[in-house]
Amino acid sequence: MSRFFIFTKTLVMSQIRPFLYLFLLLQLVACQATPKKENTALRLACEKMEDYIPLLKGKKVGLLVNHTSLVGTSHLVDTLIAQNIEVTKIYAPEHGFRGTADAGEHVASDIDSKTGIPVISLYGKNKKPSTEDLNNIDVVVFDIQDVGVRFYTYISSMHYMMEACAENGVKMLVLDRPNPNGDYFDGPVLKKEFQSFVGMHPIPVVHGLTVGELANMINGEGWLKDSAKCDLTVIKMDNYRHDMPYSVPVKPSPNLPNDLSIRLYPSLCFFEATVISVGRGTHMPFQVIGNPDPRFGSFKFTPKSIDGMSKHPLHENKLCYGIDLRNRKLDHQFRIDYVVYMYGASGCQKDFFSRRRWFNLLAGNDTLLKKIEDLWSVEEIKDSWKTELDAYSKLRSQYLLYP
Repeated sequence: MSRFFIFTKTLVMSQIRPFLYLFLLLQLVACQATPKKENTALRLACEKMEDYIPLLKGKKVGLLVNHTSLVGTSHLVDTLIAQNIEVTKIYAPEHGFRGTADAGEHVASDIDSKTGIPVISLYGKNKKPSTEDLNNIDVVVFDIQDVGVRFYTYISSMHYMMEACAENGVKMLVLDRPNPNGDYFDGPVLKKEFQSFVGMHPIPVVHGLTVGELANMINGEGWLKDSAKCDLTVIKMDNYRHDMPYSVPVKPSPNLPNDLSIRLYPSLCFFEATVISVGRGTHMPFQVIGNPDPRFGSFKFTPKSIDGMSKHPLHENKLCYGIDLRNRKLDHQFRIDYVVYMYGASGCQKDFFSRRRWFNLLAGNDTLLKKIEDLWSVEEIKDSWKTELDAYSKLRSQYLLYP
């Protein structure tokens, strides 16, 4: 190599090197100045397998699940089996493992045809798992989409499973999911003497909690039998907020087919104890209300038997007159107005409340019915439960996992 070439190369490199150093320095500064973009997308607990699969490895696992227990497009049962988790039993709530049973319909124990795993019904006479039902189980996983309403019975099944696990020394794991009515709480707080499967806890009609938060509250407040404590672990969601709108990807039960029905459900379910149809037997349940008497409104619909939704709906095959609520907005919150209005439209007939005991169980007291019949205004009725809601607000704040 000639001396001229070596000299030239040395000269060029001596000129380039400072610019190279400067370029590298600017790149380093740019990387440090640009903040790392955080992932703010909602991530369900069931999707965080790195958090819960290690807790299930080598364990005999039972699942309290239904058709909403999906990890993406895969059912949790299939997801866990693919991860070599030993799933030995499935426990089914109201509406069954596949979610096709009508409200109140008997759900039988069975064998899952796809996996061969025994399915134990927790709806009907056997609402609480027996010692035999939990035999040979190390941990039970609860993963069901709830709608945040006290009388929606999936949380009652969760309560009984927590109680049975506490009594039998079985761990319980809750995979948390969003509450589509989680942006507020409202309604009367349940009185202890009105405790039933459609209301087990002293919480408002709309409680404003995820199932994970509620499970912690049940445990923390000693609401299990004999104040027992469940060995409970809640797997949190990532990036969830209570004010976050959430569209449920799979209808949580046969007669809650869309987001609006879920938002109207807390207000309209009280009609189930009256002569007013809530649209069961149509493809718009919990979005219309009516009765065969034309005085209840000008909107018309005819309930019919629909397999998989409502086999024998109220006022079956009768033309009903009432109100179409499908134009309501998705920010709709709990209202007692509908019941008050329709009771007035009936001429305040005593037989309007066809199942008085059932109404009181839904209300969680026997005072709401009396106030409606005594013609209290909507404002007076709402004011009557303000004090108990204030107390509940303080209680709720102790168990919130999300802002």
